[in-house]
Amino acid sequence: MTLLHTLQKRYTTKAYDNDRRIPDETIAQLLEALRLSPSSVNAQPWHFIVADDNAGKERLAKATPEQSPLAYNRPKITGSSHAVLLCARQELSDTYLTTLLEKEKEDGRFATEEAFTTWKEALTHYVGLHRQAGDVEHWNQKQVYLAQGFLLLAAASMGIDATPIEGFDPTIMSEEFDLTRQKLTPLVVVTLGYHSDDDSNAKRPKSRLAYETVFSKA
Repeated sequence: MTLLHTLQKRYTTKAYDNDRRIPDETIAQLLEALRLSPSSVNAQPWHFIVADDNAGKERLAKATPEQSPLAYNRPKITGSSHAVLLCARQELSDTYLTTLLEKEKEDGRFATEEAFTTWKEALTHYVGLHRQAGDVEHWNQKQVYLAQGFLLLAAASMGIDATPIEGFDPTIMSEEFDLTRQKLTPLVVVTLGYHSDDDSNAKRPKSRLAYETVFSKA
């Protein structure tokens, strides 16, 4: 299957087959794809909470309360095989940056001490620009959506259905997982699994704006 064929076939799943579970090996690969996602200056400003059983999915589903306008998303979470909550860091502290740099050093990204020092200065500079602008949290959130894209593409390439869900109560989600204390912002839940026969979106043709509408020549 070519990349374009995969992209043409993937879609947002509306209903899951509750009886089908993604194999552990496949989930491990999907989570590794998520971990390997790109981010500006390799900041990796995210944290992922994985629900791999009913108890975990029910915790996530608390943020889509019954009898609320968000309840329509509840079955997508509880009926999926797995669900992942993608969170953004609210800050990039000096301590966190040191941890990043030491990990990069450990992984052999710097041929010399001079190269390490040069990159440390560059990282500090770019993060400093966003601190001065007061938009570190927003910058971090944009990186998390890059990670979401990688997860959706990885899932589609492996024949796994997926649904990105922003329709949940962030206050409830934060309270359930103590995210405020951890200085994390919940952004999106991605559910994973296999669509059911009742999935209204499964047989609909894909619709996108025409090439001429979305592209122009520089």
